[in-house]
Amino acid sequence: MPLSSMPILDEPATDTQWDQKEMPFTEHLRELRARLLISLATVGGIAVLLFIPSKDVITWMVHTYFAGITLHAFGPADVIFTEFKFSVIGGIVVGLPVLIYQLWMFVVPAIHPRTRRMVYGFIVPSILLACAGLAFAHFLVIPRVVHALLGITDAVATPTFGVAPTINFVLILLGIFAIIFQMPIVLVGLARLGIVGSTSLRHYRRHAFFAFFVIGGIAAPDGNPMTMALIALPMYALYEISIWIILALERSWRPRGLPTT
Repeated sequence: MPLSSMPILDEPATDTQWDQKEMPFTEHLRELRARLLISLATVGGIAVLLFIPSKDVITWMVHTYFAGITLHAFGPADVIFTEFKFSVIGGIVVGLPVLIYQLWMFVVPAIHPRTRRMVYGFIVPSILLACAGLAFAHFLVIPRVVHALLGITDAVATPTFGVAPTINFVLILLGIFAIIFQMPIVLVGLARLGIVGSTSLRHYRRHAFFAFFVIGGIAAPDGNPMTMALIALPMYALYEISIWIILALERSWRPRGLPTT
């Protein structure tokens, strides 16, 4: 289905007539270039602004998660590169609404109106779940994992941590749990498209429970059952919550049929 240059978000289309005028391929390329430039300028501008306080934020992260540990720079540019990387990642995160908007406006003309409405309904829950994942990682997971890793390290060696890999470690954990907490969004979306359903998810809940604990066992650095549970149980809880949400929504989906793209 060809994309369109018309702002479809301003004029909702009907389910029976939603095609707009076609655009030549060169117009698509020009539109894509313009949206990429806006996205890059947004991320770059925010990164420049975040570079100034990046030193204080990194210091706070080290004090919060690695109290009493002195980080080391193994090269003259380690600190500046870490601050630069932190600023770019912060620019992407803070500028994510603009990035998603630019991407959405480029592809939205080719998407069925009912599917668009489904996506709109996921925006706020997705943001809230991402914040919940960050909070869960900040208050429970990262302190527990860091404590376990320090215990393992102290048993055989003197810890000497570099600033770059240490900050990368914290950012990766935060990102992982922000993504993990998107499970209800993914499962509800798949259910809305008819790929899964509450019945099939309930049928495979035991398999999911086992799989989540396998993932927890792999991800737990110390093999401690408590650490495994901190990783596995939230995933399973989100799985169960998704089942109940889908079960409630399926009643309203059934008469209208499945959306098409």
